[in-house]
Amino acid sequence: MTMVIFVKILDVKLTISAVRSSQFPTDNKNEFLLVGRSNVGKSSFINTLINRKNFARTSAKPGKTQTLNFYLINEFFYLVDAPGYGFARVSKKLKNKFGLIMEDYLESRSNLKMVFMLIDFRHKPTEDDVLMYNYLKHYNIPVTIICTKVDKVNKNTHPKNINIISKTLEIEPDRLILFSSITKMGKQEIYNKLIETLEIK
Repeated sequence: MTMVIFVKILDVKLTISAVRSSQFPTDNKNEFLLVGRSNVGKSSFINTLINRKNFARTSAKPGKTQTLNFYLINEFFYLVDAPGYGFARVSKKLKNKFGLIMEDYLESRSNLKMVFMLIDFRHKPTEDDVLMYNYLKHYNIPVTIICTKVDKVNKNTHPKNINIISKTLEIEPDRLILFSSITKMGKQEIYNKLIETLEIK
């Protein structure tokens, strides 16, 4: 029964937009953090997973999201959307507002199960991407790399792009999930990852 409830998204609420730990949810439900550069497609990623068209608002203006947004899924777990770090300049030693929010979050959330790190499949990971990945590894948090906008890349180029991303981040190619909000490629793989992490039977 739990698995059916989980796979079929019946209820989604944006419950909290937080900038400090005192504003984070206190119900201790499991959380999955979403990180990525501005315009990498985090809002489209969320909308695809929850089967809604415009629940998480997309914006052509980079950096519009400047809070941690907690989306409660089926009263069961949270998807936590972080600000796009390309805009917030996390590469500047994490000393700005975004860095402080993230440090506050990562150091205080024992219920954080995994980070979904979104990378634009069309481009080589930036210094910000590498820094963020290493930053998460420093906290020993499980990270799943999601390569977005795969539909915008010719299939013949996929092996080359996979190789570039895996080498830049120093991870095995089979650890990448190729994702498209247009074709829904990778959606079931992400569901499977959530189910596995939450130990749903």
